[in-house]
Amino acid sequence: MRISARSSEPGAFSRPTALLVAGAMFMELLDGTALTTAAPRAAAAFGVPSAAMAVPISAYLVTVAAFIPVGGWAVDRFGGRRTFAAAVTLFTVASALCALAPDLPLLDLARIAQGIGGALMVPVGRLVVLRGIRRDEVIRAVAFLTWPALAAPLLGPVVGGFLATYASWRWIFLLNVPLGITALCCVRAIPAERGEPRRLDVPGWWWSAACLASLTAAASFEAIAGSNPWLAAGCLLAAVLTGTLAIRRLRSAEAPLLRLNALRIRTFRFAHAGGSVYRVAINAVAFLVPLLFVDAFGWTAAHAGAAFIALYAGNLGIKPATTPLLKRFGFRTVVLGAVVGAVITTALIATLTAQTPIVLIVALLVASGSFRSIGFTVYNTVAYADVSATELTDANTLSSALQQVAMGLGAAAGALALRLTGALGVHDVYQGAFIVVAVALLIPAIEAALLPRDVGSALTAEAS
Repeated sequence: MRISARSSEPGAFSRPTALLVAGAMFMELLDGTALTTAAPRAAAAFGVPSAAMAVPISAYLVTVAAFIPVGGWAVDRFGGRRTFAAAVTLFTVASALCALAPDLPLLDLARIAQGIGGALMVPVGRLVVLRGIRRDEVIRAVAFLTWPALAAPLLGPVVGGFLATYASWRWIFLLNVPLGITALCCVRAIPAERGEPRRLDVPGWWWSAACLASLTAAASFEAIAGSNPWLAAGCLLAAVLTGTLAIRRLRSAEAPLLRLNALRIRTFRFAHAGGSVYRVAINAVAFLVPLLFVDAFGWTAAHAGAAFIALYAGNLGIKPATTPLLKRFGFRTVVLGAVVGAVITTALIATLTAQTPIVLIVALLVASGSFRSIGFTVYNTVAYADVSATELTDANTLSSALQQVAMGLGAAAGALALRLTGALGVHDVYQGAFIVVAVALLIPAIEAALLPRDVGSALTAEAS
């Protein structure tokens, strides 16, 4: 049965549209978090080290980052319904190909295709829901679009671990097929209207995407044991060259893919310099913890997924306290506390063993998730502390892309830390990897300590 969009006055909130988009977002987010706990089982099926699963995880997330800027253009050019339907179709077909992949390289390619679908499906769906609705409907619409981001990370590790233990990791992707078909049957709930067509900055997108692809390949090749280091070096050189060309294009084009003006603002640079290191490191921890539980502790994937949910529980549970903390102590103190807390909890995770009581493990993961959430919230907020209203749209697009890239490189960074400690002859490579990540977190801690005391004070004053 098809759900049709209700006929109502322009600007009214459409519940069927929001539910359909929220369901698509849930499918995409669940897929990303579920694979983390299933990574060791998938790696064993392919006969590769568990760390090699950083490649399909990072490839997916970075592909999403590369294609996010194309979403708005596609809606204006082809219409919301057609773009959303194409994105869901691609995501669904790619999910089936992931499930059928006979080896890791083909899984990587299928994940890239899945990332293209996800990059268009989620931002396009959000744009379709929010575009043109009345201001008094915005809170209601955002509430519909928020629940997938809250629920999927909690359910993903459990679902992934359960399927990997009692069925097959391939079911993580197969579940998307009926969900995708259902979404396509309901696609008439999406308005078909187009926006004003505009030109896509193809050279800017091409060089940006090539830079991200080369950077991901460099990190992935270097992270996998047995890979040719010269191949990784070549990819890194390609990333530098294409990145330089991308920046030149974005700075000189009349209508660039991304405007870089916001990088002139100190607080925006802080949020995406040290903030990017923070995001990479924190997501490296999220990649390494399930591998520690399965590979080093000998737990089942289901056991690891059930324990790993504590990290996201801490992430969610601390959110109501974040704004009061900012109002009471200010941005500099809170972000410094969050980063230092992340350093400490990451170092403590390095001390865990299979004999550590589960209560202590869960408590440490809850604390780690809490600092993770506070840090993300502060960085995401302070980025706009000094951005003017006229620069807000461009700053938001650039911020979204940079955040997605940092998150995408997290898994590759975790695998690279494992490779580094192994190459150095460290006996316990997981312990060494967590120490490497904890040391890396000192970079944003030092940057935060150098911030002015009153940074972001205008925002906390407005929130009072």
